[in-house]
Amino acid sequence: MVNVTICGANGKMGRVISSVIKDRDDCTVISGVDLNTEKYADFEIYENVKELPVKPDVIIDYSHPTCLIQHGLLDYCLSTGTAIVIATTGYNEDQIEAIKKAAEQIPVFFTFNMSLGINLLCKLAKTAAEVLGGQFDIEILEKHHNQKIDAPSGTAIMLANAINETLNNKYQYVYDRHSQRKKRDKNEIGMHSVRGGTIVGEHDIIFAGRDEVITISHSATSKEVFAVGSVNAAVFIAQKPVGLYDMTALLDNVN
Repeated sequence: MVNVTICGANGKMGRVISSVIKDRDDCTVISGVDLNTEKYADFEIYENVKELPVKPDVIIDYSHPTCLIQHGLLDYCLSTGTAIVIATTGYNEDQIEAIKKAAEQIPVFFTFNMSLGINLLCKLAKTAAEVLGGQFDIEILEKHHNQKIDAPSGTAIMLANAINETLNNKYQYVYDRHSQRKKRDKNEIGMHSVRGGTIVGEHDIIFAGRDEVITISHSATSKEVFAVGSVNAAVFIAQKPVGLYDMTALLDNVN
């Protein structure tokens, strides 16, 4: 049985994760961390990770980028040897570097998207990039609900990075185009963001060539797809040695 603490326990994703774990028999929630300590399930919620009375096997983090370093989440994991699943998005380069460095001492699961479908989309995009190469222009369109703060989404960045790595990192990222009045450069990956309503998450990768367009898409209709992936990651990483893991490692383990 894997003992889990949810960081961001009173957020929308935290509550969904709690519900998902409740229906499983391989893990259980023993505590939560959130500025809002209102109790809604059979575990206590604490304002700060340092207040946890019992060390969990794994922390699932769906909180805010500031919690990682400023609120001591990463320090707690390092000092106690606790594995962590980082599902929060919006990290800057320094924070991502800190995550990678932490993985030299503890098991860290870090990905920009916990959905199985999105990670399959990523594989398909890399294959398309290999085949189409420099013959097609590449644009990424992401859509999310009107409460999402960061843009472009971490998933859009993950997709762009995967494509760029496939093409020897020779592409530059362009965010929207309203500030530029010039022809599109051949070595660009355009990224565009839409915010509105209750859109859970939609991502389109457009390969636009001469007289033909190929679009690869993924649409999430519920936050539960991300919660299930996060819980699977927690159970997976609880059994792993020190290192940095992502969805590819989890999928390979299943296969």
